Amino acid sequence: MTAFRAKIRILNTILLLGTAVPIWVIAEGIAPQVVQAYTARADIVIDSLSEESYESMVRRAEAAARAGAQRSFDKDILITEVSVIISGQNYGAIAPILELRVNRQQWRSRPDPQIWATYFKSARSLLLFNQTQTPTEAAVPTASASN
Repeated sequence: MTAFRAKIRILNTILLLGTAVPIWVIAEGIAPQVVQAYTARADIVIDSLSEESYESMVRRAEAAARAGAQRSFDKDILITEVSVIISGQNYGAIAPILELRVNRQQWRSRPDPQIWATYFKSARSLLLFNQTQTPTEAAVPTASASN
């Protein structure tokens, strides 16, 4: 009787494995594994040039964002989205100027940073572009005429 029970257990195991493995193979063939995709992030800091206007710095920031996004997409085919933050530095002050957040399909159809960028409005004042005189001029005391 115990030999008969052992044969039934073996038959049940063979039957279970014999149906489970083909079902698993069929399921994997029908529904392939999901591709892992991710977002690339880049932070770029640009320094202001002497006598440069804020508008000129923004144009350079857009060019840097464009290059950073393209470089990220070219570097890895699994990247589906790119986030590039461009910060500016002027007289020791640093602030984010723009963020470019775009997915691969959007970038492929329109690789223009002006379309996909978010501009930070407070950057102009944080970078001291609204002041009438430069911070170095303000820090230098003027000599008073005596006599």
